[in-house]
Amino acid sequence: MTGTAHEGMTIWVVSDGRRGIENQALGLAEALEARLEGAVHIERVVARKDGFVTLPAESTPDIWIGCGRAAIPLARRQRRIFPDCVFVYVQDPRTRHNDFDLVIAPRHDRLTGANVLPMIGSPNRVTHDMLTTAKSAFSRELEAYASPRAAVLIGGDSKRFKLDNAAANYLETRLDSLLARDLSLMVTVSRRTPERVRDRFRERFADQDQVWYFDGDGPNPYFAFLAAADWIFVTEESTNMLVEACATGTPVYVLPLSGTPGKFARLHADLEARGAVRPYLGELDRWTYTPLLETQRVADQMLARVQVEPSSQTGRAA
Repeated sequence: MTGTAHEGMTIWVVSDGRRGIENQALGLAEALEARLEGAVHIERVVARKDGFVTLPAESTPDIWIGCGRAAIPLARRQRRIFPDCVFVYVQDPRTRHNDFDLVIAPRHDRLTGANVLPMIGSPNRVTHDMLTTAKSAFSRELEAYASPRAAVLIGGDSKRFKLDNAAANYLETRLDSLLARDLSLMVTVSRRTPERVRDRFRERFADQDQVWYFDGDGPNPYFAFLAAADWIFVTEESTNMLVEACATGTPVYVLPLSGTPGKFARLHADLEARGAVRPYLGELDRWTYTPLLETQRVADQMLARVQVEPSSQTGRAA
């Protein structure tokens, strides 16, 4: 069916509130907003793991987009309350696929089903306009770091990867080699980065004139880093940061951690096949590729698959 748009469309973005989880659902919501005519209201819903839910006041969803395990049980309850709402889940809801009208799943998970829309990686918020706005917002700070610039996005421990001492040694050596090439570095760590690595890199790099080291203190320049970079370096374990980097059109290098990629090797292969990603072998190359706009593609497919109608109801539910 063809998606339609109406005045007063409401999209609920449902997660446990963690930025990396919420941004996936929010990225899809913003892509839908750009495609829907009339007013679109995006509302944030936080479903904590202990079962407490923070709901928007006087709001009824037309589209419900969840991401993260805390959102899964909430969908079944709210389907009964909002029977005309379109329920969408980002990632794999495990055994609860039938609770959703659509499941937006990473292609490397190899999930199949009539209601599954696969994509490379995960939805994200990166668009040309967002990057331009972010770069402008931090323009004064960026002036202190001369081109060429490299953004370095450091993740951390996951099920398959560890940012252990060996990996930290490797990353530090790579950063030193980039500084030796007279690059300015824009370095950011994530909430998964071990504290000992945060402290180590802060001590080693934060006071260097060529380095902007961000570890969560103050306004977040993450998107400005993506926008201002001539190259982007990303640790291999982070699906989100990899696809966000590849949405820019800027050359992306993958930095290894300790561990084995497993299914993520398929993601890396997809990104390499798109011409976005290369392993870093010590030389800086410049290349071009079409930015990875999977979020926008999936939003188009979603609106081609479901009928979206605005709700005339208001209220709250849990």
